[in-house]
Amino acid sequence: MAYIQLEPLNEGFLSRVSDLLLCGWSWRHCCHKCYESSCCQSSEDEVEILGPFPAQTPPWLVASRSSDKDGDSVHTASDIPLTPRTNSPDGRRLSSDTSKSTYSLTRRISSLDSRRPSSPLIDIKPIEFGILSARKEPIQPSVPRRTYVPDDYFRKFEPRLYSLDSSSDDVDSLTDEEILSRYQLGMLHFSTQYDLLHNHLTVRVIEARDLPPPISHDGSRQDLAHSNPYVKICLLPDQKNSKQTGVKRKTQKPVFEERYTFDIPFLEAQRRTLLLTVVDFDKFSRHCVIGKVSMPLCDVDLVKGGHWWKALIPSTQNEVELGELLLSLNYLPSAGRLNVDVIRAKQLLQTDVSQGSDPFVKVQLVHGLKLVKTKKTSFLRGTIDPFYNESFSFKVPQEELENASLVFTVFGHNVKSSNDFIGRIVIGQYSSGPSESNHWRRMLNTHRTAVEQWHSLRSRADCDRVSPASLEVT
Repeated sequence: MAYIQLEPLNEGFLSRVSDLLLCGWSWRHCCHKCYESSCCQSSEDEVEILGPFPAQTPPWLVASRSSDKDGDSVHTASDIPLTPRTNSPDGRRLSSDTSKSTYSLTRRISSLDSRRPSSPLIDIKPIEFGILSARKEPIQPSVPRRTYVPDDYFRKFEPRLYSLDSSSDDVDSLTDEEILSRYQLGMLHFSTQYDLLHNHLTVRVIEARDLPPPISHDGSRQDLAHSNPYVKICLLPDQKNSKQTGVKRKTQKPVFEERYTFDIPFLEAQRRTLLLTVVDFDKFSRHCVIGKVSMPLCDVDLVKGGHWWKALIPSTQNEVELGELLLSLNYLPSAGRLNVDVIRAKQLLQTDVSQGSDPFVKVQLVHGLKLVKTKKTSFLRGTIDPFYNESFSFKVPQEELENASLVFTVFGHNVKSSNDFIGRIVIGQYSSGPSESNHWRRMLNTHRTAVEQWHSLRSRADCDRVSPASLEVT
């Protein structure tokens, strides 16, 4: 028997074959491990910021892994062979298979990169700063609220102001003859001129004619055939500093011939409107407004001056103001004294036809509903703008101050009969209006300091209706 002696195998060749056999069955596994180690792990330079919470796997990577698992069962035999062919002694076939596997791996990596977002995902929760014990209040969007409209809102409208009737036409578009024929209130003759040397405006009230007969609203008017007219002059919008002519008795064609001056700069005078109001005097009832004339001074040449006859038009103010009173209050807590200063009055209602008025002020202290003390000023003859500057002091303990009321009543002195009532106000616990309450409150808040304030006089009926203290005095 002949034995064929085999050539000894190269030890290097055997090692290479064993390596191929051992690694062939896990070639796919090795490629997958290589892929995970090279593509899926983040390097130190590339870090995804996912906020202050544990990072989660991005959704694009989860989708890619699931697609790879599905593709393993389909492309296992075609993409990567399990056992490489070794029939070529030089190993060319092995290198071609390796290049194909490398190409397949490169294609998958490129497909994953295409599905990766172009910019890193940043999901950081907002950081809230605040006190730990404070309770969170949700912020709700503002909802527009519906404006409340009372039920009687539309009842307050006056239809005559919005009607298209001819009576609502603008008076300025009518001539004096048309106004006179429509209202039949008479005409007024007056003149104006500005003195540039002395910087004052002179208004001259000359006469009136064709005034209507008087009207009695309460039935107390005795003479219904003749009027007792007088004229009030003011420069709007200032109605406080007004002038007043004398009263002409029992005539419908009064002749006044009175001049009045207003100290006012020329430029300011051109912005004003001259208002002339014709009033019917009645001693036993309220004075009644007959009519008015208004003329913007910017429409006339004040320096040159001029005379005008103007027809009277109805006035929205049917009653004449009673006048104003300037008072000062001061309380001393240590002495328990309430000091009252009657300083002056202006534009008081005229009570005497021949010589104006002889006004004086009566001051009465009422505690609760009981009259405690009565004092009065001296009367000044023949004026409607009196200056008194008289002081009175009442003893009022501090614990009784809140229940005290002061009643101020202006009368026109009359020797032959009882004094003529002009106006009244009440200051204190039972004040007659907001202005009086404000004056009393300021005095209580500033002890030992005198507090001055002007007050508009009210009628006796108005004070009796709102102030119980007014009912306790005469």
